[in-house]
Amino acid sequence: MENNFFIMTAENVKMPKMIYGTAWKKERTADLVEMAVMSGFRGIDTACQPKHYEEFLVGEALLRLADRGIGREELFLQTKFTPLEGQDPNRIPYDPSAPLEIQVARSFETSKRNLRTEYVDSLVLHSPLFPYRDLLKVWRAMEELYRSGQVRQLGISNCYDLELFERLCDDAEVKPAVVQNRFYPQSGYDIELRRRCDEMGIIYQSFWSLTGNPHLLRSQTFRELAEKYGRNEVQILYRYLTQIGIVPLNGSTSPEHIKEDLRIFEFELSVDEIKAISEMLESS
Repeated sequence: MENNFFIMTAENVKMPKMIYGTAWKKERTADLVEMAVMSGFRGIDTACQPKHYEEFLVGEALLRLADRGIGREELFLQTKFTPLEGQDPNRIPYDPSAPLEIQVARSFETSKRNLRTEYVDSLVLHSPLFPYRDLLKVWRAMEELYRSGQVRQLGISNCYDLELFERLCDDAEVKPAVVQNRFYPQSGYDIELRRRCDEMGIIYQSFWSLTGNPHLLRSQTFRELAEKYGRNEVQILYRYLTQIGIVPLNGSTSPEHIKEDLRIFEFELSVDEIKAISEMLESS
């Protein structure tokens, strides 16, 4: 990707406008990450959650990429602290009986070992904790990692409650730089939450962008736009997201689809076309 395919976050971190997601890749993780980066991706999303991610295989891919001339400094690397409720009870990457602050620290140490790095560009809380005091304890521990220089920015995922999100933003000493949520009708596409993110300079990352929206991809509007631009409906959706400031995660395992998806920056939807798609979301 060229520089115009990146955006700067509130923490002055250069983030690609599309990030490769590594969930559910299992034993193929290293090969797929290597393939995605060699195809043009420069952002990788993972998590210290063996239930859904093989984070150590992302680290294996990073070693291979370094041997091929793509160093750690060229990549945006994002991982997550996953609370106990989201972990496989047989594969917890920290002591579940330890205080929350220690769980965060141990999880991050595991991530650094897995990824063979001394720092990450983005550390995301995989989901809110309840009661709220536990969420704040975890956030404070993440803030310590930020202050240590081992983490360049913080974020939160699976946070659909606007009131909770605003409370965290008010109480946080280091504000979230990103929010990563499913982008689908069941959450109302987070329209109000995304509006607040825009107002606060927080970048919204989307996942399930394709899986959650088959009705959009099958719609006449998308068919007509695909025909007009000589693209496919998936490219139209990804281009829409990037043009409204959303950073989508892309989990494709197809080399052909990955190359197609990275070509979305070769064209732009018009203001009226963006408006038409936004109206479709609002009416979903």
